[in-house]
Amino acid sequence: MCTLNLKEMKKDELQELSMIEVTYALMKEKRKPYNFNDLVKEIVQIKQMTKKDVNERISFLYTDLNIDGRFLTLGDNNWGLKSWYPHEQSEEEITAPVNPRKKTAKEEEDDLMVDGFDGFDDEFEDLEDELDEISNEEDADEEDDTDDTFTEKDDLDGFDDDDSEDDLEEEEE
Repeated sequence: MCTLNLKEMKKDELQELSMIEVTYALMKEKRKPYNFNDLVKEIVQIKQMTKKDVNERISFLYTDLNIDGRFLTLGDNNWGLKSWYPHEQSEEEITAPVNPRKKTAKEEEDDLMVDGFDGFDDEFEDLEDELDEISNEEDADEEDDTDDTFTEKDDLDGFDDDDSEDDLEEEEE
C-alpha cells in the first residue's frame, strides 16, 4: 500500500478516505500512539465531519481498530501501530492458545465428591430412614390404642345401674 500524506491531499480526497485509513496515515506520519478520543478529534478536524456523522461512525472506527491487524491496543484506550512493536507481534504469532486437558473419569468423580454432590444422596437416605422410624412408631401407637379400647360391658361390671349420687357420697365417707 502506498503511504498517504495527509498534508498534500485535497479536501475531496480526504473526504473519500475511511476513518481507519486516516487513522493509519495519522499514526504513520506522527509516529506516536494516540488515545482513542484524541484520535477521533484529529480525524474530525482532518475530514471536517459533523457531530452527527461522528456519532454515527465512532463505533465503526473502534471496531475497525480492533479488527484491523495493523493496530494494537496499548491499554487505557491508547492505540498504536503494530509495526512499532515487533516483539509483541512475534510473541502473538508464536504463542498458541493452551487448551485445557480433559479430566479422567476418576478426577471428575473426585471433583463431585469435593463439591459435596454425593452428600445429597446420603442426606436423602438419612431422611428416608427417619421417616420410616416415625411411621413405624405411629403404627405401633395405633396397635396399642386398639388394645386400650373398652367395651361397656367389661369396664362397667362393678356398677349398678341404680347407684345414685347419694350412694357414691356415702361410700367415700
